[in-house]
Amino acid sequence: MSTPTPDTAAAFDPDAMLARARATFDIEAQAVLGLKQRVGGNFVEAVRRILAVRGRVVVMGMGKSGHVGRKIAATLASTGTPAMFVHPAEASHGDLGMIKAVDLVLAISNSGEVEELTTILPVVKRQGVPLIAMTGRLDSTLANHADVVLDAGVEKEACPLNLAPTASTTAQMALGDALAVALLDARGFGAEDFARSHPGGALGRKLLTHVSDVMRSADQVPRATPQATVSELMRAMSVGGFGAAVVVEPDGRPSGIFTDGDLRRLVEGGVDLRSARADEVMHRGPRTIRVEALAVEAAELMEQHGITRLFVIDADGRVVGALNTHDLMRAKVI
Repeated sequence: MSTPTPDTAAAFDPDAMLARARATFDIEAQAVLGLKQRVGGNFVEAVRRILAVRGRVVVMGMGKSGHVGRKIAATLASTGTPAMFVHPAEASHGDLGMIKAVDLVLAISNSGEVEELTTILPVVKRQGVPLIAMTGRLDSTLANHADVVLDAGVEKEACPLNLAPTASTTAQMALGDALAVALLDARGFGAEDFARSHPGGALGRKLLTHVSDVMRSADQVPRATPQATVSELMRAMSVGGFGAAVVVEPDGRPSGIFTDGDLRRLVEGGVDLRSARADEVMHRGPRTIRVEALAVEAAELMEQHGITRLFVIDADGRVVGALNTHDLMRAKVI
């Protein structure tokens, strides 16, 4: 690769660079819109065949199409369609054994004539493995071997030399995404299914983390009876740094909440703390959440009511735990 010279740097034209970038966007957008006009019965048949597969979708491709193929395989796998990528060159040297008769091959090649791919097509066909081709040439070797052909052709590449795969790989990527989304919809794949395949992501934490996973247990919840003195309330609040105590009836159900903010207001108001009782100074009807609720529901409830803590109750309404915004932040729910 040549090193830019001072003369080259002097000739650099920002306006020309921006024009080239905008032209690239136009060409690639047109390539994707062209797919929209051509998608039809073959696409539906491809979806039908993939839905019927008992094994996995084996995606194959060389070069840039291989990079696209890896992404398509990953997208399929994360949206409910078992899939993997097998490199065509490695397949010729043993990896073809990964492909079973219960699988389906999705082969990607713009030209449809890549030697590493066309070499193994007869073997794939002899195994009785269904073959879907994604190609820019409907008269290619790949297309002729395929059971279903998806037309990924483009009028031209965004590369000014019309050589580097640019618009063609964008079209392949979009067509792969369309397949994945159509399959997702056909399977009834929902947000919770997605979360199960992404447990380490933000969505996974939101949809898989329950209040019971992040709450403080019952023995860590500051509590007092309605007849408790303010001094007893203060001692209860000092446990665990929760900043509040729940006032609990004899049956275990919450009747009120007393916070450190309430204490400051009592002091500022000159209330006689020695004679006041919990049921006289507490806020009635504290916000609660069920133990089986999602942690994200707790976060939404706090935001809705402008509060920073909740008490957790069981099916009978008894206090079994508590949590605050810090607990949710530690669990990376918010």
